[in-house]
Amino acid sequence: MATGRTHRPATRSRGIPEATVARLPLYLRALTALSERSVPTVSSEELAAAAGVNSAKLRKDFSYLGSYGTRGVGYDVEYLVYQISRELGLTQDWPVVIVGIGNLGAALANYGGFASRGFRVAALIDADPAMAGKPVAGIPVQHTDDLEKIIKDNGVSIGVIATPAGAAQQVCDRLVGAGVTSILNFAPTVLSVPDGVDVRKVDLSIELQILAFHEQRKAGEETAGEEAVTASVPKNTPKGPDGDVPVVMPA
Repeated sequence: MATGRTHRPATRSRGIPEATVARLPLYLRALTALSERSVPTVSSEELAAAAGVNSAKLRKDFSYLGSYGTRGVGYDVEYLVYQISRELGLTQDWPVVIVGIGNLGAALANYGGFASRGFRVAALIDADPAMAGKPVAGIPVQHTDDLEKIIKDNGVSIGVIATPAGAAQQVCDRLVGAGVTSILNFAPTVLSVPDGVDVRKVDLSIELQILAFHEQRKAGEETAGEEAVTASVPKNTPKGPDGDVPVVMPA
């Protein structure tokens, strides 16, 4: 079986824009749902709506894959699933190590979606000696002292960091030194890596802060709207029984 170390995705060599690459998993998720329902074909409009993008952008993205659909019929669902999976490198085995088996790391280890998407959790690693040998999701936890050997023995090129922020950079350096070239970082810190190493950061607190911003803005717009309505009502307007302005003004 092919491993992540010897096979790399072809997206960069084919000149597919990063923005398109970022949308391919959205299309794949929508297509997989259609496939599970035995839907044979899908129009660009239907698939775009399911993926949360506009249909023109979807057609442009698929043109980079050489897939243009059939007029009046749409796209073949099963073929697109295969085509996007191949482009993302999901038709081969990608061994992954997770470093930091606290609550978050354990939750990631127990996530059932890895295997169905081409990823195999090859090892779980933690710095706590008390964790060594304990099974999490059926996989015994190994100590960080053996990190380099674990990476080499399993041919790992993708590492997941779920450690506290203070330990993340050191773990990152060791992963890179052992040959890992792609890192998914859940630690709340920015990692420094050399050229040729890709890092994707997942920061839940940042996402929540962005949502808080939007909630505050919506609340501000509602308050501003209420103030605007109140300001537009003449001062001598008769009040309702509770002191409020009637919804329907008297003639």
